[in-house]
Amino acid sequence: MLDADFFRRWMTATTALVDREAERLTALDSPIGDADHGSNLQRGFTAVSAALGKDAPATPGAVLVLAGRQLISTVGGASGPLYGTLLRRTGKALGDSGEVSKEQLAEALRAGVEAVRTLGGAAPGDKTMVDALVPAVEALGDSFAAARTAAVEGAEATTPLQARKGRASYLGERSIGHQDPGATSAALIFVALEETAGE
Repeated sequence: MLDADFFRRWMTATTALVDREAERLTALDSPIGDADHGSNLQRGFTAVSAALGKDAPATPGAVLVLAGRQLISTVGGASGPLYGTLLRRTGKALGDSGEVSKEQLAEALRAGVEAVRTLGGAAPGDKTMVDALVPAVEALGDSFAAARTAAVEGAEATTPLQARKGRASYLGERSIGHQDPGATSAALIFVALEETAGE
């Protein structure tokens, strides 16, 4: 079973990964976006870790709701609302349980991903974070490692796609050949999840 401490460690691990990958995320964002994806997420997750350090929510759901709120208030562009919605909706779906199973987390993340899809209007194949999130959540039923692999492969599979949503969609065919930065950062959440589970 996964408790609030596990979820805090997961968010801390995500912060560390975003820190490490920030330059790469921004480099991916340069040709097809505003060249600020890495720095925006870095600021957001740094705020998440600081908030969780000050306030220790007692349940897994409360950890994610707090994290989502921080991202919405500190990350510019579309990323803040999308990532904030993902974590807040997942947290709300977990409810007030002190411990949750991997299956309950997968179910709650499915609700979080649906909320992201509703907010952004994106479907798999549109070259967005959804391309990493949907396969990852499906694979989480099998294992944390399977979710990580599915997320990373989903992000890599955005390279040959033409963007149909978000800033990159303005480029039309010129968006082809670039890995989507949002899908790449979404995969980091599942990399961090698997690392936390394997500690």
